[in-house]
Amino acid sequence: MLKGLNPLLGPELLKTLRAMGHGDEIAIVDGNYPADTDAKRLVRADGHSAIALLDAILSVMPLDEMVPDCVFRPAAYNDPKRMEPVFQDFEKIVMKWEPKRHVTTLVGADFYNRVKGCYAIVASSEARLYGNIVLRKGVIHP
Repeated sequence: MLKGLNPLLGPELLKTLRAMGHGDEIAIVDGNYPADTDAKRLVRADGHSAIALLDAILSVMPLDEMVPDCVFRPAAYNDPKRMEPVFQDFEKIVMKWEPKRHVTTLVGADFYNRVKGCYAIVASSEARLYGNIVLRKGVIHP
């Protein structure tokens, strides 16, 4: 345990976040997602929700302000307008830490190909379907 750090940020996840550079992306995926199959680097966070992990990660990692879109979620049932409760929870956490950023919806393969291209995937135990999100890392200004 460390002062001021969310305890969900264990050694492996902190190392991964610190190793990422500007523009690298990290995905938090639900318990149904084939994380072992798709991950270049896999961080297991069994027993934790995607929402709690998103909150912990955004407490230390800035989002990319150099691009218009830096947070991505899937479209439930391929309907980009469908708003699942998990998506509302994602938006609340993003607004808490990065109020100028928004969550962009990607349909079907566009989202899943983005996850496959991520620097790392964090496998959560999120039980809700479509409980997946991708974050693009920004910079810390001097």
